[in-house]
This record gives sequence, C-alpha cells and structure tokens, in this order.
Amino acid sequence: MIRAMTPRLSILMPVYNELKTVERAIAETLETKMPVDRELVIVDDGSTDGTREILTGTKWPKEVRVILHDQNQGKGAAVRTALQAAIGEYSAILDADLEYEPADLVDLMVPLLDGKANVAYGVRAFDGSSSHSFLYVLGNRGVTLACNILFNVYLRDIMTCHKVIRTEIFQSLELRETGFAIEPEITARLIQRGEKIVELPVHYAARPTSEGKKLTSADGFRVIRSLLRLRMDGGRPAAAAPVLSAPQSD
Repeated sequence: MIRAMTPRLSILMPVYNELKTVERAIAETLETKMPVDRELVIVDDGSTDGTREILTGTKWPKEVRVILHDQNQGKGAAVRTALQAAIGEYSAILDADLEYEPADLVDLMVPLLDGKANVAYGVRAFDGSSSHSFLYVLGNRGVTLACNILFNVYLRDIMTCHKVIRTEIFQSLELRETGFAIEPEITARLIQRGEKIVELPVHYAARPTSEGKKLTSADGFRVIRSLLRLRMDGGRPAAAAPVLSAPQSD
C-alpha cells in the first residue's frame, strides 16, 4: 500500500535587523509541534545589525532555507521572495520579532486541513497587556474598517501577520506591494477571488518602537492608498514591483 504524503507548511519569515530575536524566533518555530511537515523560508531583507551574519553563519536543520536580499526592500518584498520559494501545500507568514506565537499556526491550520476554507487569519485581541499604544490600535481598527467598507466584508484584523493560505492560491495573487501594505493587498486580492477567510483568535504581544517596532503612522496612509487602488482596479493585478534577491546561503 502506498502511503499518502504528509502535507507541508511553508513558514515565510521576513527578517530585517532582528539581531535580538531572530535566533529565538527560529528556535521556537522549529520546536513547535505541527500537524504537518514544515519548512522555514527565511528572507533577510538587507540587515545591517549582525542578523545576516547569524543567519548565514549558523548550520540550520535541513528544513530551514535562508535567502538574502542585497539591500533592504521592505517587508512585502521579503514575503514575496519567500513565497516564490515556498514548496509546501500551505504557506504562513511569521515575523521574527516574537510578537506572535508559532504555536498558534497549529489552530489556524485546522480549517484548511478540514477542507472548510483555503485561508485562515489570526485575530489579535489588543487588550491592555498586548497593545502597542492607543493610536496603534486605533489605526489598525481604522484600516480594517476601511477594508470592510470598500469591499463589503466583515473582517476583524486585516493587518495581522498570522495568515495561513493554500500556497497555490497565495502564489496566484500577483502581489506588488513591497512594504507593510502587502497585508491589505493580500486580503483584498483574496476577497476579489471570492475566498472565504476564517478568523481565529491568536496570542499577540506588541513591542514598542524603542525595541524595534517598524510600523509607523505613514504606513497607515500607505495601507489606505493601497486599499483604494485595489478597490478601483476591480481585481486586475497591476505589474508587480521587482523583487531582487541573492542566491540562497548554504
């Protein structure tokens, strides 16, 4: 009897100047028990703080692949590079800043493995112990509301990093954003495809700007601009911005 192959989850980890957290983030990801096989695709987006030296100088297990950008291009560009390299049936985004817990990916996998949906999002609670600031939470709620109004849906957290998507669908979205606006772009493209997005609660502990938080108010305006562009183009993907990456490290 031929045994069916176990599905694989490609965990896409964009990294930029995460010297203090990247080793722990990788370790926690690899230590988490998953219901499927996994690969960890790390893209260093031009780090200059020593992160790149750790990534290239460490002998990682065979399920870890490291890809290098010669220069910083933005989170969206790093996600797109990792997605191009993904070989699992499912793909998930996981930042290296320890704000999210890799164990929550296990719960997000359930609707996909059960065949109930092709997409699952992790929704953050934003309680007193996990919120970055009032303005940060207000901005997140604002861009989510804008998405709901523009696309006539009801979602609770479009800027969440924790997204698990069937890879063939993810790769077909023809994403073009290079910065944080890739998050609403992913959501808008999925809505335009008619995909059902299942939302489940996840743990979240925001870090302050003093500890390396990179999202700013300017990114909020870029998100709104991206949502408006996506709504007006009616689902017609624009030409993707180029993503330039160096060969993988060994």
